[in-house]
Amino acid sequence: MAIVPPTAYCSRVARVLIVDDELDIRETIAELLRLEGHEPFEATDGEQALVRCRQLRPDLVLLDLMMPGMNGWDFRRAQLRDPIIAAIPVVVVSAVARSRDLPADGFLQKPFSLDDLLALVRRVARPYHVAGTHA
Repeated sequence: MAIVPPTAYCSRVARVLIVDDELDIRETIAELLRLEGHEPFEATDGEQALVRCRQLRPDLVLLDLMMPGMNGWDFRRAQLRDPIIAAIPVVVVSAVARSRDLPADGFLQKPFSLDDLLALVRRVARPYHVAGTHA
C-alpha cells in the first residue's frame, strides 16, 4: 500500500472513532488515518463508543461487531435511538459476514486492505472539517 502525499483532500480532517477490542487493530488504523491527515479516536467497546460519540461527535465510526461488553450490534441500536448521535455514519469492520439486520453506511470484512479502508473513509465520512476546526 502506498501512502499518498498530502493533497487537497488530505488538508481536510475527518474525525474518526475506531471501535475495536483489539489494541493492535485500533493502533494500526489510527496510525494510517493520522498519516492521511485525519483525527482518529479510539474506544474498546460499544459502551465506551457511545460516550465518545456524544463527547466528540465524530464524522465516522469504524465499528467492530464482536467485542466483550456492549458489542457492535448493541452499540448501533443504541446509537440509532439517540437523536444526538444517530446521524453519525458507521462502517462495520468485522470478520463476521455482513448482517442484513444491522443498518450501516459501509462494510469492510477483516482482514482488509488498507487501501480499501481509506477509500471507505473518504467516501463515507461526513461532514469534513477544515484542519484545526470542528463545528
